[in-house]
Amino acid sequence: MKRHLISAADLTRDDAVLILDTAEEMARVADRPIKKLPTLRGRTVVNLFFEDSTRTRISFEAAAKRLSADVINFSAKGSSVSKGESLKDTALTLEAMGADAVVIRHHASGAPYRLANSGWIDGAVVNAGDGTHEHPTQALLDAFTMRRRLVGRDAGIGQDLSGRRITIVGDVLHSRVARSNVHLLTTLGAEVTLVAPPTLVPVGVENWPCEVSYDLDAVLPKSDAVMMLRVQRERMNAAFFPTEREYSRRYGLDGDRMAKMPEHAVVMHPGPMNRGMEITAEVADSDRCTAVEQVANGVSTRMAVLYLLLGGSEPAVTTARTEENN
Repeated sequence: MKRHLISAADLTRDDAVLILDTAEEMARVADRPIKKLPTLRGRTVVNLFFEDSTRTRISFEAAAKRLSADVINFSAKGSSVSKGESLKDTALTLEAMGADAVVIRHHASGAPYRLANSGWIDGAVVNAGDGTHEHPTQALLDAFTMRRRLVGRDAGIGQDLSGRRITIVGDVLHSRVARSNVHLLTTLGAEVTLVAPPTLVPVGVENWPCEVSYDLDAVLPKSDAVMMLRVQRERMNAAFFPTEREYSRRYGLDGDRMAKMPEHAVVMHPGPMNRGMEITAEVADSDRCTAVEQVANGVSTRMAVLYLLLGGSEPAVTTARTEENN
């Protein structure tokens, strides 16, 4: 693996499979009464969040603490950023405090890359979402969830997602989750199809390693996993579709549409959900929906990322088993 995790496109197939396999080991630790490993004892992880977040921030905090790292949570609200402090000066402050890793979420696309390549800090940088650009750890936890559901928990070790057909539906234009998933899933051998209104398909999508469709009903019967994206109203400065009802009618997933999917297929959602718009309550609360599972898997996956960036380049098999024997 590289020193930082900025983009899902930076990961090779072997890198991605290593992270997924390591996450499987971390998940076993989570099943134990004492959910801690001493791996990152003495290391400091800073959660540097310039945008609001629930799942991602808490997930990274839980992951770092389960690896025994010291965690500093930094929120732009209530900090010197609200007084006009620059990213550079914030980074230099963190460096002076001895941060070994900085997990950054920022409203500006490219901010994590700038931080990683600026020389301002020596620690590892993990992109926890930058603007409409990327969210690589979300793609990793999604791939981890898919591999568990479609290949099997134990059978999946060392395996990728070759031949699996994944459909990503909704607001692709504003979705960093969609971009990261397209990169990672194709690296893992999956066939990805994007389904969205023409107004919510990014310019240049023809250069992405995926197919594009505007007909959800035609794609569902041949999908192994269907990922529904939230319509990001906060990033929209124009009318991208006539009405919410029209959007839901053409691109929302309800019980009737879910019935068109193969029996083994799963429904995914990165959260938070707009229930009744891109997904109905019936689908969101069904056994086929993995939304809550994805949150749990996020902790294991982010433990794996932090472990591999800060702790070592091999899977945590020995560490986990040694702990179990003590």
